[in-house]
Amino acid sequence: METDEGFEEFYRTTRHRVVTVLYGLSGDLGEAQDAAQEAYVRAWQRWRRISEYEDAEAWVRTVGQRLLLNRWRKIRNGLTAYRRHGVQPSARPPDENTVALVTALRRLPEEQRVAVVLHHLADLSVAEIATQTGAPSGTVKARLARGRKALATMLDTALPEEAAHA
Repeated sequence: METDEGFEEFYRTTRHRVVTVLYGLSGDLGEAQDAAQEAYVRAWQRWRRISEYEDAEAWVRTVGQRLLLNRWRKIRNGLTAYRRHGVQPSARPPDENTVALVTALRRLPEEQRVAVVLHHLADLSVAEIATQTGAPSGTVKARLARGRKALATMLDTALPEEAAHA
């Protein structure tokens, strides 16, 4: 038996009723459609078992209702947190140095950018970067050196002595 045998027909014949019920419960057609879609995805993933249920549509409806309930809980919890803590202070816009650095990092080849970011922003050692990227340590060192040199040129900055000879 193929996994989706009968699912298309089930979906076609039940979708409208399920969305209608979820719409009635939520009062929001978009939310109802999203919950129904997720419920049907979950049903399709378990279709072999669910297709044998006496009322597979009830299973989908129940999953959709639970999804709506979870969304309502998240909204309620967000409102509670807002009332308790107030509005988050606005983040200041990045300064010109940050913008210049991010722009320069984007211009680096990906391998160099990964090495520089992991080393300088995530504080990973050369060995840790090598393990994470699957590149030999010597390659990581070369990428770091090339990346630093390219960044210094793009940012019109002199490299510290230890970085210049890395």
